[in-house]
Amino acid sequence: MLATRLTTFISTRTIRKTTLRCIGSKVSYSTGSEFTVTDNEINIDGKTYKKDKWTNVSPTTLSRVNRKLHLHPQHPISIIRQLIESHFHDFKTFHDISPIVTTKQNFDDLLIAKDHVTRNRSDNYYLNETTMLRAHTSAHQLQGMLSGANKFLISGDVFRRDEIDASHYPVFHQMEGVVYFDRDQIKTAEQVTKDIEMGRLKEAENVKVVDDTIIKPENPMQESHTQETVEPIAAHLKYSINSMVRKLFADEPDLEVRWIDAYFPFTSPSWEVEIKYKGEWLEVLGCGVVRQELMDQAGLHDKIGHAFGLGLERLAMVLFGIPDIRLFWSQDERFIQQFTPGQIQKFQPFSKYPPCIKDISFWLPNKSWEENDFCELVRDVAGDIVENVELIDDFTHPKTDKRSLCYRMLYRSMDRNVTNDEINVIQERVREAVEKEFAVELR
Repeated sequence: MLATRLTTFISTRTIRKTTLRCIGSKVSYSTGSEFTVTDNEINIDGKTYKKDKWTNVSPTTLSRVNRKLHLHPQHPISIIRQLIESHFHDFKTFHDISPIVTTKQNFDDLLIAKDHVTRNRSDNYYLNETTMLRAHTSAHQLQGMLSGANKFLISGDVFRRDEIDASHYPVFHQMEGVVYFDRDQIKTAEQVTKDIEMGRLKEAENVKVVDDTIIKPENPMQESHTQETVEPIAAHLKYSINSMVRKLFADEPDLEVRWIDAYFPFTSPSWEVEIKYKGEWLEVLGCGVVRQELMDQAGLHDKIGHAFGLGLERLAMVLFGIPDIRLFWSQDERFIQQFTPGQIQKFQPFSKYPPCIKDISFWLPNKSWEENDFCELVRDVAGDIVENVELIDDFTHPKTDKRSLCYRMLYRSMDRNVTNDEINVIQERVREAVEKEFAVELR
């Protein structure tokens, strides 16, 4: 049913590509790919994709394909990317790979099971059953290993259907890092020691790193690996990440970082790294020892490696003090002109415009419900003017057994005041779209 959303509000739409321009004090961004959507197909940058029952990508999302914020030198996302690349200075870099991938690249090449929950349509953007917008830069891990580089970084925009709040957006940016060594335990230990000694940095005293993780049955070493080989690989991984964090956050007061055990289909053992921000722990990075099956796919049977993937938005929000993820997509010159390539500068907020709050309540036709689908529809209709969507009531009638939901939506523009009349019009469009798309009974 979600595939109909592309034609519910629009039958054919074309967005023309522009480029980043700096003229005096004026700054403008690329609007993204040139694309056309019809009843039967999607055309992006001259390539056509047939729609089918899996198609669920909206024109709103397509308009952000190839915006490539990570390549605009003055943008905070790009500044973070450049700082990380300068830290891993001897790594080969890939940062202009198309975000359109096959489901094989996004899932199968990473050993993600056919029935794994991460393949759900409610979590991803599908052009059709076999083609999608990448959900992670790991989709290019095999491509990087086949390049011949034993150390590389891949950065780019990634796409996931998600909730609506200040720290979630359907398009964000990741960086993938991979390093591999000889599987011979003596050579591995020598290479790891050399790398760490050559790159060792003075620890930043303001950064507190807590790591009590160990290799254990609950977070196991792979059967094809030995303790003597995996331990130096894990040490190299943790040193690489900790030194990067300490470099990025050298001027951040009293930063807390912690390592926790994790699970990923494509690494084992696996860990996550979290940073404490505004009293809450934010996950910024996942990592681990690469599954040997993936190394073997690339013909690297005699190698062992580790990989990490990090979110550039999460790092930028902490480092630059950016309170709302929507700001990264702002074309307001008051935002972009605050930043200088190669420097971390705290964001100076614009005057905070007042919010406009609206509720929507409805009875569901049945009890099943995918909140990500609802949020995606709200984004399609309201755009970035919707700041937060929160479920405030979930009620099941004791007699009819019908389920009712009530969502509270906070509307606010980042760069201007909005009127109640303006938001009423948007809210009515949201109500009509929700009623039509999900066959709910509005209350």
